[in-house]
Amino acid sequence: MRSKLIFILLVFCFTLTSQIKKSALFIGNSYTYVNNLPQMVHDLALTKSDTLDFDQSVFGGYTFMDHCNTPATWTKIRSRKWDVVIVQGQSQEPSLSPTTVMINSYTYAKQLMDSIHANNACTDAMFYMTWGRKNGDASNCGSYPPVCTFVGMQARLRESYMLFKDSFLTSVAPVGVAWKNFIMANPTIELYDTDQSHPNLWGSYLSACVFYSSIFQKTAVGSSYNPSLPLSDVSAMQNIGSKTVLDSVSTWNLNSQKPVSDFSFTATSALSYQFSDLSKNSKTYQWSFGSSQKNPSYTFAASGNYFVKLKSSNGCSSDSIIKPIVVAGIEEIRDLKNIEVKILQKAIVLNGILPNQNVLLCVYTVEGKKVKELRSYMGAESIDISDLITGIYILSISTDNASKSLKFSHTE
Repeated sequence: MRSKLIFILLVFCFTLTSQIKKSALFIGNSYTYVNNLPQMVHDLALTKSDTLDFDQSVFGGYTFMDHCNTPATWTKIRSRKWDVVIVQGQSQEPSLSPTTVMINSYTYAKQLMDSIHANNACTDAMFYMTWGRKNGDASNCGSYPPVCTFVGMQARLRESYMLFKDSFLTSVAPVGVAWKNFIMANPTIELYDTDQSHPNLWGSYLSACVFYSSIFQKTAVGSSYNPSLPLSDVSAMQNIGSKTVLDSVSTWNLNSQKPVSDFSFTATSALSYQFSDLSKNSKTYQWSFGSSQKNPSYTFAASGNYFVKLKSSNGCSSDSIIKPIVVAGIEEIRDLKNIEVKILQKAIVLNGILPNQNVLLCVYTVEGKKVKELRSYMGAESIDISDLITGIYILSISTDNASKSLKFSHTE
C-alpha cells in the first residue's frame, strides 16, 4: 500500500511540473475570431496538460492603425501583465508593396509592440503571420502583381512579418508558412472557407496547432482535441503545424529574450582563474563561488576537481549552466634522471636526453586540449611555444620508464 501511494505521489508531482500556464491576449480581426481560434488553442492546450488564460480584442477588417485608434484595444493591453500578446494585421495590408507597408503599417505595428512592452517588459510580443488568399489578392493584383497568386501573396506576408519581427525584436507565429507547407503536402484537404480567404474549420485547427507550439514551445502532436475532423487530417495538421514552428524556433525568434547562460575560463596562475561571461540576454549574474560580477576572477583553495555554476537572469527569467574545472596546481618534474627541463619565454628546452632514449613531450591547455607535441631521440631538444596565447598550460613529459607533469604560465 505504501509503495502504491509513493507511485501516485510521483505521478502527481511529475504532472504538476510538466504543466505550463500562460496568459495571452489576441489582437486582430476575423482571421482570429472565425471559428474562435483563441478558444481552440485553449482547448488544445488543455489536452496537453497546459493552460491558456486568454482574452481578445478583435474587430472585423481591423488594421494595425485601426487598433492603434481603438481605446478598447489599449484597455485590454493594460488590463494585466500578459505572458504573450499576439498581434495580427488586416489580411491584405502586410502583403502590399514594401513602400505601402512602411507607410500604412510599419509605424502602427511598432506603436502596438512598444505599448505592449511598456505595459510589461517581460511580455512576449508575437505577430500572427497570416496566409495568402487561395487564388491571390484580386483586388490589388492589377496595381501590385506579386500578390496575384497564393505563393506570391504568401511570400510578401512572410517578408513583412519577418521585417516587423526583426525590427521590433519580437517573435512571430508562422501560421502562413504552416498553411503553405500543409497545402503542398495535402493538396486535396481544403483549408479555406467558401470566400477563399477566411479559414474553414481545418484552417483554424492548423492555425491553433501553430499557436500552441509557438506559445508553449511544445508539440501539438498527440493532442486529443478534435473539433469533429477526420483523425488522419488532425494528425497531419498537428505534425505539420508543430514541425513548422519547432524546427525553426530561432527563425521565428521564439524565446528571443530568454537568458541563455554560458561562460569560459582561463587559468592565470596555479590556482587562480579568470571567468568570462558568454551568456545571452542577461543582466545579472550569480556564480557558485559567491561573485555577482559579470567577469570575475577566483582563486581555488587547493588543487582538485571542481564544478562551477553560473546563473544568469534578465529580470524576467533565468538560466543556469555548470562546467567542470580541473585545478592541478604546480608540480615539479622529478625522477626523470638525466633530463633537464627549462621553460623559457619562447621555448621549452630539454637537455640530457640519452642516445636512443624515447621522450614524449606534450603541452595541454587547462581544459585538456593538446596544443604542442615533441618526440625526441637526440641529446638536446626544444619546442617552440612563442605562438601560445597568455595563460596557464600543463607540460607532460614521458620516457620509457617514467612520466611527470607540471603546470606553467606563459606570457605572449
